[in-house]
Amino acid sequence: MTKRPISEDDLQAFVDRALDAERHLEVAAFFETDDDAAKRVAAYRQHTAALRSALQSVAAEPIPSRLNLANIIEKQQLPKRRRVAQTAAAAVILLAIGASGGWLLKGYNMPPTEGVAALAQEASASYSTFAPDRVRPVEVRADGSDDLKVLASATIGGEAVIPNLSKSGYRLMGGRVVPTSHGSGLMLMYDNDKGSRIVLLARRMQVDSERAMVPSDQHDIHGWSWAKRGLGYSLVGSINSEDLHPIADDIRSQI
Repeated sequence: MTKRPISEDDLQAFVDRALDAERHLEVAAFFETDDDAAKRVAAYRQHTAALRSALQSVAAEPIPSRLNLANIIEKQQLPKRRRVAQTAAAAVILLAIGASGGWLLKGYNMPPTEGVAALAQEASASYSTFAPDRVRPVEVRADGSDDLKVLASATIGGEAVIPNLSKSGYRLMGGRVVPTSHGSGLMLMYDNDKGSRIVLLARRMQVDSERAMVPSDQHDIHGWSWAKRGLGYSLVGSINSEDLHPIADDIRSQI
C-alpha cells in the first residue's frame, strides 16, 4: 500500500504530538530524507517553547469573573416570556419581508466574510474587545525583550516586522494572539499621551493576498486595510479616518 505523502498538517501535528503512533513514526523517518522539513519542525518547536515561556505567567492567572462560563450563561439567559416575545417578533419581521416580495431588502448588503473587508471587521472586533480594557489589554508587553517579536513570528510567520509609530506620537503597548474565522491573527496595540489607542491586526490571507489600501467604518470605529504578499493588515481606532491614513502609510512603508 502506498503511504500518504507527508503534508504541512502532519508536521504541525508532529510538533503538537497529535499523530497516532504509526503516523508519528512515518513522519520521524521522513526527516531523515528531508533536511528542510526537519529544520522547519525544529523552528516550530523553538517558537512553541518561546510562546510557552512568554505566556506562562498569563496562563497561571485565575480566570476573570467576567469570562467565567457560569457568569456568561447567567447573563445571557432571558425570562421565558421575553424569549417567546422575541421569537414572535422575529417571525413577524420575516413574514413582512416575505410578503413584500423582497423590496425591503433593496440595497441591503450581508456582512463580508472574506478578504480585507472581513479583516477590517475582525480588527474592529479586537479593538472593541481589548482597547477599553485598562487591566490587561495585551498579553505580551513591549518591555524591550524579544518575547513580542517571537510571538509575532510564531503567529504570522517569517521575520515579522513590528512597526514603530513614535513619529506619529504613538508608542507600542504590546500584543496578543486573537482568533478569527480565518485563523490566528496578531494584534498590536499602541497609545499616545492623550489616552487614545489604536490597533493593528495582521494575519494570513486566503483571499485578497494583494490588495491596495481601502477605508472601513464599523459604527464609531474607523480604519484602513490592505494586503501584501499574502499578509493582511488592518489599522483601526476611534479617531477619524483622515488622521489614521498617514499612520497606515507609515506602517506600510515599514513593512
